[in-house]
Amino acid sequence: MHNLVELQVYHKALSFTKEVRKKIKYFPKDELFGLNSQFRRAADSIVLNIAEGAGNSSNKEFIRFLDYSIRSVFECKGCIDIALENTYIKEDYHKILFEETNEIIAMLYGLQKHLKQKSK
Repeated sequence: MHNLVELQVYHKALSFTKEVRKKIKYFPKDELFGLNSQFRRAADSIVLNIAEGAGNSSNKEFIRFLDYSIRSVFECKGCIDIALENTYIKEDYHKILFEETNEIIAMLYGLQKHLKQKSK
């Protein structure tokens, strides 16, 4: 098992999902069960997969769940692009969210690398 509270990427992902939730409140009501729901679930999935992976006793399993988190970050990137394309967010906010997703991806890859080295 890994100490979830000590993982910086976990806290960064929590912050990101909070930001997503604040922003999607302002998306059109007809997106409530579309983009809003998908974006929220993808952002939450980043956090939840880190947490689930941290609960595993093996680094190999944790690495697998970090892969799921990475996929969810990329899904969020798609949601961010859709939001921009439909003018639900502005270009400057799009850039901010993309930078945050890039940071999370880098942190997840870094954690995976660290776990792989520990497993050798």
